Amino acid sequence: MSSLSDSLVIAQRNVLRLTRIPEMVVFGLVQPIMFVVLFSFVFGGSMMIGGSTSAAGYREFLMAGIFAQTVTFATAGAGAGIADDMHKGLIDRFRSLPMARGAVLTGRTLADLAQTTLTLAVLAVVALLVGWRIHEGIPKALLAFALLLLLGYAFSWIGALIGLSVRTPEAATSGGLIWLFPVTFVSNAFVPTENMAGWLQPIAEWNPFSATVQACRELFGNPGVSPSDAWPMEHPVAASVLWSVLIVAVFRTLAVRKYRRAE
Repeated sequence: MSSLSDSLVIAQRNVLRLTRIPEMVVFGLVQPIMFVVLFSFVFGGSMMIGGSTSAAGYREFLMAGIFAQTVTFATAGAGAGIADDMHKGLIDRFRSLPMARGAVLTGRTLADLAQTTLTLAVLAVVALLVGWRIHEGIPKALLAFALLLLLGYAFSWIGALIGLSVRTPEAATSGGLIWLFPVTFVSNAFVPTENMAGWLQPIAEWNPFSATVQACRELFGNPGVSPSDAWPMEHPVAASVLWSVLIVAVFRTLAVRKYRRAE
């Protein structure tokens, strides 16, 4: 309970910081909205989904991928924020206080989760405006959004580890984006995996990012849920949960250990 209380205090501190720097929230909203508009109207009509090149069909196919990309790209901001606190010496002050060791990182990731929730809500409204629809009911849609937030929370621990491992916020931002691009693009987010090269298709299908995208398409009732022999594609909801929990378990342990040893 003491660790939870300490984590919530740190989370509150980071949320208050966001309210005092509103441009961080605004810029965090602009990027995913641009992705929705650009991908929808630039690639819509040129991609074949379910045997059709309908622009409306591609927009519905696309949105699960854009949602997942949005929650994972927030990882770079999480890493940069922690690196900034390290650079300014704030982390050293926290470590001198009588508080749980993992509370600083847990509080930071919880605050990032709150910001991601806001971004996802705004993005869902934009998606509805460009033609995306939910076909399987509100309960399943809420489960899909919960899976997205769980994936974003899991990836934020990777960002935390990167932020603790570099010397400057700029390096954390660069390091946080380098690995995100192959993870998000070597997946089923923007194109069906059956159109990929034979050696690349299994990598995309076992990608944790792909499992969450596939699960969201099923839960939203959107087109593009293609059959596959890969277990994550046959059981995407279970695979999404398992991948996210595994990522949290591994990278939280590594991040807390790095935090204790950080100079």
